[in-house]
Amino acid sequence: MNIILIEPPQDTIWSIEQPRQRQHIQQVLKSKVGDQLKVGIINSARFTCEIVALTEQNILVRPLYADPVPAKIPVTLIVALPRPKVLRRLVADSVALGVKKLVLIHSYRVDKSYWQTPFLQQLDHYMQLGLEQSGDVHAIPIEHYPRFKPFVEDVLSQWTQQQPSFVAHPYATHTAPINFHQACQLIIGPEGGFIPYEIDLMQRHSVQPIHLGTRVLRTETAIPVLLSRLFPLG
Repeated sequence: MNIILIEPPQDTIWSIEQPRQRQHIQQVLKSKVGDQLKVGIINSARFTCEIVALTEQNILVRPLYADPVPAKIPVTLIVALPRPKVLRRLVADSVALGVKKLVLIHSYRVDKSYWQTPFLQQLDHYMQLGLEQSGDVHAIPIEHYPRFKPFVEDVLSQWTQQQPSFVAHPYATHTAPINFHQACQLIIGPEGGFIPYEIDLMQRHSVQPIHLGTRVLRTETAIPVLLSRLFPLG
């Protein structure tokens, strides 16, 4: 946890009350009165703050000065819904990497039972973990499309008219761009990849298949590799 996220405060002294956050501050950081903390106001700004009081119920901090918020990368990340355990990591990691929107879609190789997982109702929690990891404060929209063909024909087809779209496919003829640095959609398939029909349908709607070489990667590995290739840090 590299930033403490709180709701917009009403006073000049801010209260940190979530048990998970208080435990981290007291037991992991071992902070005491007078120490400084990075605190973010959700969907607003982040600050360096000074701890002014520690109690069993809350931790009180006073903002000292504003800090810059990490910029998002202009990518709408579209991912075939993964297994529930992978979904938790995927949401947190994608938010930490800075994508501007996350879209979860169906695919032939996505088990229909995945759409019944209770984790789909808990995505805000995993989003917060990603924000805390990266020091960001701005939540991102997460959209669900449990029907593949209507999504491609009715939604993705509109998006591709506004900016480029790429789908990761190990058997594509084009390699992934390097230093792309433009707004785009990036589509990642399920374990086993998209079936030929799905690739063909996306291509008919101006989506370009790209590959990373001859190795077939897991979803959670392909995402950071592709994002770092399209938008290298530094």
